Amino acid sequence: MSDFAQSVKQQADIVRVIGEYITLKKSGAQNYSGLCPFHGEKTPSFSVHVTRQFYHCFGCGVSGDVFKFVQEIEKVSFPEAVKIVAQKCGIALPKREFNSPEEAAESRLRGRLLELHEQATLFFEEQLKSAEGARAREYLTSRGLKPETIVKFRIGYAPEGFGGLRDRLANAAPVEVLRASGLFSYKGQEGEAKNGAGGRAYDRFRKRITFPISNEAGRVIAFTARALDADDKGGPKYLNSPETPLYSKGQVLFNLDKARQAIRQQNFALLVEGQMDCISVFAAGVTPVLATSGTAFTEQQARLLRRYTTRVVVNFDPDTAGANAAEKSIALLTEEGFEVRVVTLEGGLDPDRFVRERGIQAYAEALKGAVRHSDYLIERARKIFPVRTAQGKVEAVNFLLPHIRRMPHAIVRDEFAQDAAQKLGVDSALLRQELKQAAAKRQGQIPAMRVSNLSECERVLLRALSGAQDSGTFRRAADAMSSQAEDFEGLGILNVLQELAGRQESDPLEAIGSEGRGMVAQLLMRESEPVTGPELESALLTLEQRSVEHRQRRTRAAIAEAERKGDLTGVTALITERMKLDRRLRELDGRLREILGQE
Repeated sequence: MSDFAQSVKQQADIVRVIGEYITLKKSGAQNYSGLCPFHGEKTPSFSVHVTRQFYHCFGCGVSGDVFKFVQEIEKVSFPEAVKIVAQKCGIALPKREFNSPEEAAESRLRGRLLELHEQATLFFEEQLKSAEGARAREYLTSRGLKPETIVKFRIGYAPEGFGGLRDRLANAAPVEVLRASGLFSYKGQEGEAKNGAGGRAYDRFRKRITFPISNEAGRVIAFTARALDADDKGGPKYLNSPETPLYSKGQVLFNLDKARQAIRQQNFALLVEGQMDCISVFAAGVTPVLATSGTAFTEQQARLLRRYTTRVVVNFDPDTAGANAAEKSIALLTEEGFEVRVVTLEGGLDPDRFVRERGIQAYAEALKGAVRHSDYLIERARKIFPVRTAQGKVEAVNFLLPHIRRMPHAIVRDEFAQDAAQKLGVDSALLRQELKQAAAKRQGQIPAMRVSNLSECERVLLRALSGAQDSGTFRRAADAMSSQAEDFEGLGILNVLQELAGRQESDPLEAIGSEGRGMVAQLLMRESEPVTGPELESALLTLEQRSVEHRQRRTRAAIAEAERKGDLTGVTALITERMKLDRRLRELDGRLREILGQE
């Protein structure tokens, strides 16, 4: 143990630290007891000794010091546990040593950006209380938000003018730091300049209600802002902070800082789609609730959530966008080993409106009625496709096959397949056989593929490889299939792409087997325009991004296995490989945003 860790341990009060996670009651001169957070129990068997500064559970046998407790409950490493305990006890951390000047500069930038976001939050809170903020206050009241909820979530108001926040923060940081914050937009020669380069700054958020987005530690790192006006002049209904050194939308879960304790204690997380849904449900008393901010769940968010629970209840909006986001989230969570259940609210209501109109008791009952994700998906397939016909059964099975194949355990997959077969009126043995064939061929569908099942990447590749064989996009796509073969693995239409790339005939439909001919014909009829270079590059970069993420998962598993075996040399090599993959992902993300013209 380092000198600093030893010093922290000597100064830390283990009762106070553990008392932040569970309720402790005095049970003797030197002991406190409570319900063990590491196993379910109704009678307290978890004991903390004041003098000796250690804990022990007489139920499950766990024991250790204050660092071990934080490691186990926060799912962090020993150094991270030391840092957390030091911060809880108000002990100054030793000056950090950096590996390079660039790393030191990045750390300083993040610190300055956190300060700017805190000042911006205070500014927006002040503006909500001003005369101009009256309309915003009326709106929040109409949505059922009480003053204490507004304060707890630090909801604010961005005034209508172009320079209120700009003037407040003008002397708070250098110009380059202000540009990196994402709080401002810049006018260049051609409208908003990319990356905020050049031109005069103006407030990004104007005439909007602001909802701060915080990291796990509760520090504000970004904002979502809702427009007060519904007309086009006001811009989109919701405007988010752009990607910054502090904030990446796919790596943050809204409200995790406030919900993580409840998630640990209740051993499940309620996942909703929007911030207002999250705030309303939390304020009403269901506290283990998180929001994805209108996006499907990401692998990074799954890793973050895994530190607290592997049980998730999904309650997204019932509209088409919400249902699609729910399907994608279910797919990723299932693949990552989460136990997933789904809530569908009566009347097609979203969580916010349901709680306001029917009350929290009705919502709690709805949560109790959450169904297995497999039952939800089967019922959805029955609603979308006419399973009374043979073609409808094929389409329904095609919809379910990718989800069945993602199930990590064979027994669960078989149960899912049997349930699907029974409810769709398909012979279960036949469905299992189709599953085996699809897995053997690395396909996600059975014959009679549909355009509606294709991803945007697959659509672009099919169009590029269906074009003239002497075109630049055809050659680029065909070359990529050879040079980036690993990126194409697992695509359900891989065999069709290979047939098109290797065709000798000028007519692409002549080169394709009957299995995919109808699908390609439908696609070419719907999308007759040739693929552009940027479209194709975006698709290829997206495929590579997915491939790198898959290699990341394998590398993480290999690191865990090497650590279990005590293979330090292997761990070092694998960590180096993981860092390379992390760098490559950042590069791909930057190139994609550049192609798509994002800030």
